[in-house]
Amino acid sequence: MERDRVVAQNRKARFDYFILDTLEVGIVLTGTEIKSLREGRVNLKDGYATVKDGELWLMGVHISPYEKGSYYNVDPERPRKLLASKGEILRLYQKLREKGLTLVPLRIYIKNNRWAKVELGLAKGKALHDKRDALAEKQAKREMERAMRSR
Repeated sequence: MERDRVVAQNRKARFDYFILDTLEVGIVLTGTEIKSLREGRVNLKDGYATVKDGELWLMGVHISPYEKGSYYNVDPERPRKLLASKGEILRLYQKLREKGLTLVPLRIYIKNNRWAKVELGLAKGKALHDKRDALAEKQAKREMERAMRSR
């Protein structure tokens, strides 16, 4: 089995949110968008997903225009449809109605060198003290690894 080639990752998401659940979905792209995505010209930082009219949409993700695309290029921040089953969309919609939950893109990758996929995370926002705790834990872990190596 081939490994997935990660094109873009949203590292900040795991720092800003508690990830409760993840879901792999397909993404509908134009020809020039997939070419730009394969070059890694994607920014997930302000991205989120939402359910509208029974469909899943990816908002705020910037895919830079393909340099050789001329008039085929589309708006870099346009909403993009995500492909998931009706049951998954309904389940997500019910969870999103709960207070404080949101869908954030964690990474975009090319699966089997063929399909563009998005890993969405059902997330709950962290408070400032939670972020501090995560940072302190990360620092302690790093110091322990340093101590182990120096021995």
